[in-house]
Amino acid sequence: MHQIIGVTDLQRRFRTILDEVVKNHVPYVLTRGSRPEAAIIPYEDFAQFLAWKERDVLYKFDRAMTRLAEQNAVYSDDEVAADVEAALAEVRAGQA
Repeated sequence: MHQIIGVTDLQRRFRTILDEVVKNHVPYVLTRGSRPEAAIIPYEDFAQFLAWKERDVLYKFDRAMTRLAEQNAVYSDDEVAADVEAALAEVRAGQA
């Protein structure tokens, strides 16, 4: 279970709180004016959170790529190449 601590109290007890987070794996929610603003968690938990976040981003990217592949399956390679050539010609014409 996490603990809640105000920023001012954290400043007074920083070393003790940090030891509790690191050694006992107790997360703290930091409040300012009774509003939660941040958290102090063990580094292992933070690293795991980042890994979960990265996996979620990769999963969403894979889903988007699958949807795009399904939607674009109706176009032949020749059609795509023609569209690319037309777009390049349009850009080059605008630069002249």
